[in-house]
Amino acid sequence: MRLNDAGHAARSAPVPVVPSGGPTSRPGPRRADDRRVAVASVVIAAGYLAAAAVAVALSEAPGTTLVAWLPLHLALVGGASTAIAGVMPFFVAALAAGHPAGARVRWAAVALVATGAGLVALRGVVPAWTAAPVIGGAVYLAGIGVTALALRGAGRAGLMARRPIVTLAYTLALGNVAIGAALGTLMVAGWLPVLERWALLRPAHAWTNLVGFVSLTVVGTLLHFLPTVLGTRIVPRPSAVVAVLGLAMGSPVVVAGLLLVSSPVVGLGAVLTLAGAGALAIEAVLVARARGRWTTDPGWHRLTGIALLAGAAWFVVGTGIAAVRLIVVGAAPDAWSTAHVGAPLVLGWVVQVLIASWSHLLPAIGPGGPLGHAARRVVLGRLATPRLVALNLGTALAAVGWPAGVALLVAAGAALGAAAILASVGLALVALRSRVEG
Repeated sequence: MRLNDAGHAARSAPVPVVPSGGPTSRPGPRRADDRRVAVASVVIAAGYLAAAAVAVALSEAPGTTLVAWLPLHLALVGGASTAIAGVMPFFVAALAAGHPAGARVRWAAVALVATGAGLVALRGVVPAWTAAPVIGGAVYLAGIGVTALALRGAGRAGLMARRPIVTLAYTLALGNVAIGAALGTLMVAGWLPVLERWALLRPAHAWTNLVGFVSLTVVGTLLHFLPTVLGTRIVPRPSAVVAVLGLAMGSPVVVAGLLLVSSPVVGLGAVLTLAGAGALAIEAVLVARARGRWTTDPGWHRLTGIALLAGAAWFVVGTGIAAVRLIVVGAAPDAWSTAHVGAPLVLGWVVQVLIASWSHLLPAIGPGGPLGHAARRVVLGRLATPRLVALNLGTALAAVGWPAGVALLVAAGAALGAAAILASVGLALVALRSRVEG
């Protein structure tokens, strides 16, 4: 037994047994296809974010027929969900240093989720196409199921111990979105038991998808991704367990309380969610205190590190508002207010973390060698400070103006956020087109 630099007992890495006849012939993990799927999912997600930014701009034009929920749907269901379908199994296999899931399963998961999200979005553009969202919801749910299969098959025969808390977060998140997406699909399909109670089920649909699925997945990812980006060790902490379990348990409890029209049950779910958000804040502070000092690529490191920390801060703000509203309002149709939590949770949290994530991942797992990756980091780090300021100032303006009904603040915040998104998407495309090899 040896002691690590924190003074705790540390286990030695297992030494593979080599037969006397020569080295083992077992092939190592082949990650090329896994990386391609992850990169493709991120590119598709970036496209959905760009579409969301364009939808925001068009919604301000006179005579527009776009519905208000369309940009949120494009960003969350199209952008975040597609990225999750592609990157979630990739991270599990990478953490375990094991074999990835089959390429066909991985491609199918991304294709189904992205296609389903697009079909549902058509409802916001052409309301007369009533069959499109029903088909899209079914396709999206199929994609979530295939993503669960890919997650189960990722990391087999790994050389490293899998972090069970991360896999648990991902598994519970997929269960939550199955509930939320099913509610939405049954509503657009016109199933009366759901349609008649949609006033109460709409908050359950929103809470499950945004908090129980997207946010829980991002939180589980940050447990290993944030230390990596900030240049410090991945340290298991109780705060990580509380963050995952609080969010994972809070969402279904909230849904149960709304279904039962029970304000105490809804309040319990809100308290569990608050505990999870508070634990994430503690985790982020501890990781930030132990961060490394980078001497190269300052813009790239500034963008990725600050964006992840700022995103976590906006998550705490948005979740706190949403949870307190649940406690105060109880099991009622007004338990969820997009105007109060949309800017912090969607723009400040999900969108900002997604941009930071692809900015870090594309140079690491994208095509090319070391020289190409270095050139990609330079491109992705351009205008880091202006983009960070625009995104976070835009979030703050929209977070104040939207619930207060101040159209000027909302328009200014939306414009800043859309500019930051479009600039980030453009730089990502430029980076991917880099032909530098090495």
